[in-house]
Amino acid sequence: MSHADETELLRLTHKLLDAVVEHDWPTYASLCDDNLTCFEPEARGQCVTGLAFHKFYFDLSAGSGPRHTTLCDVHVRVMGDAALVTYVRLTQRLDSDGRPATSAIEETRVWQRISGAWKHVHFHRSAPH
Repeated sequence: MSHADETELLRLTHKLLDAVVEHDWPTYASLCDDNLTCFEPEARGQCVTGLAFHKFYFDLSAGSGPRHTTLCDVHVRVMGDAALVTYVRLTQRLDSDGRPATSAIEETRVWQRISGAWKHVHFHRSAPH
């Protein structure tokens, strides 16, 4: 694995998560393949394909308050034109009573180099046990 690939994948993963926190749909969509697949709690055990499912949540969550994201235990593995980025994402926010709250979720992001650029093609999110 080249250090440049690892650095770029971490930069893109942070940019993707910043887009989620900031409800920046154009940036999120530009980083994702149109046929993005995922398993996540909101999908109730189903593998979701495409971006429409995610767009719905971007539209709903506008104005949900300040958030801060920290990635822990980050690992990057490049396998030719595909890569995995795994981590635990801690999200800090204010709860409904205005008190600080932190949630954790385990994430695996799969990136693929398509036409020379990394695209987000699959992810899996689950609550830690």
